[in-house]
Amino acid sequence: MPGATHARWAAGAAAVALVVTGCGGGDDGDSGAVLSSSWTDPQNPLEPANTNEVQGGKVLDMIFRGLKRYDAKTGAAEDMLAERIETSDSRNYTITVKDGWTFSDGEKVTARSFVDAWNYGASLKNNQKNAYFFSYIEGYDKVHPEKGEQSAETMSGLKVTGERTFTVRLSQKFSSFPDTLGYNAFVPLPRAFFDDHAAWLAKPVGNGPYAVESYTKGSEMRLTKWDAYPGEDAARNGGVTLKVYTDNNTAYTDLMAGNLDLVDDVPAQQLKNVRGDLGDRYLNTPAGIIQTLAFPHYDKDWNKAGSVKVRKGLSRAINREQITDTIFQKTRTPATDWTSPVLGKDGGYKEGLCGEWCDYDAAAAKKLIEEGGGLPGGQVKITYNADTGSHKLWVDAVCNSINNALDNDRACVGNPIGTFADFRSKSTTQKISGPFRAGWQMDYPLTQNFLQPLYYTNASSNDGKWSNEEFDRLVDQANAETDVAKAVEIFQQAEEVVRDNMAAIPLWYQNGSAGWSERLSNVALNPFSVPVYDQIKVG
Repeated sequence: MPGATHARWAAGAAAVALVVTGCGGGDDGDSGAVLSSSWTDPQNPLEPANTNEVQGGKVLDMIFRGLKRYDAKTGAAEDMLAERIETSDSRNYTITVKDGWTFSDGEKVTARSFVDAWNYGASLKNNQKNAYFFSYIEGYDKVHPEKGEQSAETMSGLKVTGERTFTVRLSQKFSSFPDTLGYNAFVPLPRAFFDDHAAWLAKPVGNGPYAVESYTKGSEMRLTKWDAYPGEDAARNGGVTLKVYTDNNTAYTDLMAGNLDLVDDVPAQQLKNVRGDLGDRYLNTPAGIIQTLAFPHYDKDWNKAGSVKVRKGLSRAINREQITDTIFQKTRTPATDWTSPVLGKDGGYKEGLCGEWCDYDAAAAKKLIEEGGGLPGGQVKITYNADTGSHKLWVDAVCNSINNALDNDRACVGNPIGTFADFRSKSTTQKISGPFRAGWQMDYPLTQNFLQPLYYTNASSNDGKWSNEEFDRLVDQANAETDVAKAVEIFQQAEEVVRDNMAAIPLWYQNGSAGWSERLSNVALNPFSVPVYDQIKVG
């Protein structure tokens, strides 16, 4: 995730293939057996509004359901707990919550369950990483001011009007707002979350097909099927044990040894062997994921006259095609823009938008960097988390490409940080001094989601603190636009501002991958590259 909606005008996006492979001896019925899957400790406790990375997001998607849910095949936003979302002006919305839903502790899900959760997520004093997602609601500026203390406890734009109805008034038109509501920041919360917060964090209670049984950091999280779950997507297995691995090569070894059922990130080192090892128990499908190199724009050495040329020069020094062929065995595709082909042309993907700046040209790269004043400090250090072995491989390959282009074998070096959680803690608090990896898994299939959370001034996942008034203006304009084609066009203009400033370097689009044991069948990845755990059969 940052790991951060989906709009009507994304409905034409290219459908992502959902591969369903039958294997093993399982029958067509559901099973009470539990499966085990690889995982990494999330950055933070599992508060929905404070989770903006992939590992925590996986769990939230298992234990919560919101007003909308993104189709596992197409990514389309479909009603889940929303009975109706109505508007006549794209600014004032009336939401009716379906009857019959409860949390796993028996409490009824009501309109207040959503309103209280959203107000909590937006509040400055609660310091939630996804607070920004509530910024379009009127009164957000009072509960989460840019400077000073908050002057209100709740947002004026949220009002409970009945047990199952509430209204939302936005500070400006946002035609895509209903389709953002499948994102985890917008899920409802039970009273237990507020009444005994520490106890809830230790054992989260949600309203999804699974309930948390236990969590031991650094070891595993056990989730069990919630038998009283009222949704149509009830779990078809008895539960999932998420086992923590600090190296996905170890997870793959455990899979091959029969000690693990599912790996949802096949390490790059095994891509040559995986078909031979697993046969049809392996899948590789397009996903809404892009890998980029982010820059510390908060560091004056990376944000001065000439810096744009240096960044563009580094981009031109990276031989994407060679790296995706040799390191990733063509399971990645060289990026030519800052979004994802999963969106499709109608959804906002524009192939080639990056232009020459994403084309490898060693001579041009060297010239641009020299014209820009050279590399800050004479060397680029690319920071990444070392608990996924694949990152070291591609970072070393990127540095090798840069070093070759600049005729300097020390121009670029890797800078590993031990764990994903430590890496995220440093990147989100602006404690990294050079470029750093910034893989982005879409929160919802919209161009807006690939641009606004990452590049809008002070946005939730704008870890490099890039800021550009023209980009912000275009994003605001696109969000207010109700005409589908026009909105796409304006977002692409905003993306051109990102390109012209090389706010971040796009590297490659990523496929989702998974391998599994003979015990499992009906394994699939959704457009976010996350296993559809609730549909996996065991036996």
